[in-house]
Amino acid sequence: MHASDSPPVAPDSSFREWLRRFPKTETHLHIEGAVPYALLHAWRPDEFPENPPFQRPEHRFASFADFDRVLLRHALAWFTNVDRYHEAAKALFARRFAESVRYLETSFHLPMCGALGVPGPVIIDAIRSAAPPGMEVRVFAGMLRTDYAGSLRPVIDDLENWDTLAGVDLHGDEAVPTQPWTATVWQRLRSAGKMTKAHAGEFDGAARVREAIEVLGVTRVAHGIRAIEDPAVVALARDRGVTFDVCPISNLRLRVVPGWREHPLPALIRAGVRCTVSTDDPLVFGNTLTDEYEGLFREARLTTDELIRCLKAGWEVALIPEQDRRERLDAIDQGVASAPAPVLESASLVSVPS
Repeated sequence: MHASDSPPVAPDSSFREWLRRFPKTETHLHIEGAVPYALLHAWRPDEFPENPPFQRPEHRFASFADFDRVLLRHALAWFTNVDRYHEAAKALFARRFAESVRYLETSFHLPMCGALGVPGPVIIDAIRSAAPPGMEVRVFAGMLRTDYAGSLRPVIDDLENWDTLAGVDLHGDEAVPTQPWTATVWQRLRSAGKMTKAHAGEFDGAARVREAIEVLGVTRVAHGIRAIEDPAVVALARDRGVTFDVCPISNLRLRVVPGWREHPLPALIRAGVRCTVSTDDPLVFGNTLTDEYEGLFREARLTTDELIRCLKAGWEVALIPEQDRRERLDAIDQGVASAPAPVLESASLVSVPS
């Protein structure tokens, strides 16, 4: 949107009401890290009490290992059978639908096939069948950088034959080097029509983003924000049309950035990098997609034009027919034209998870 196309401003407009009118996407969401905590509390209230301290806005994790410990303790307690995937996804999708999310990409942890003793397509079907009418869901298999060396190798070698699998994602501790098998497997899966992603530029620097783009060949990078440390990598991402699926509250809570004002997302957008906005692991962070956008607006000072760019970015990369993409983008333009944009009340910032 050009400056001359900016929507009218109304000081009384509610940000959340304004945001709700737009059809949204969420493109960076780990299903094991997104089981609604309310399910755990209702299931075992003594073990999982209300308002856990790690969901408080002021909480910061000491390290990735600290975060991983909390996540695994809660996720592994819940995901004991494939039906639990359906139950968690149904509750999660209903919440996102209420936020006007109409397209969602989520990943499941591939080693769970072995842990539960079920084929991956069964887990995928359990997740996808939980989608409410009007929401498109695409499921990715997420794996660690070391998984090909173990018992998962034959599973990974068969992924191209999983018709309901949208693609793959490389995740886990970024301190672990990316192994040579990854580029070969990623290329093979792309040739089979699967989308390939990789986590990079979160706990390691811009060089890992370059690696994801140039060596792994991905056009979708989960996080990617530390590309800002090297202007050449920012230019590489922009020129190759790479999308960063960014999760600001996750970055804050994991100490990747010290605060909203220091978050690289505004600078990346202004440098021409396409960025989407997602929640990552809301089980642990206690965040909603609306919280993410409101924090970007009120604390990181994104303009409404820039927020609209993020909203559109999700639809631009969504794995949907072109006619559906055009209809969603048109709906966003119509939403912009039909209501005044909110203005920032600098004297009284709302409290958002930070």
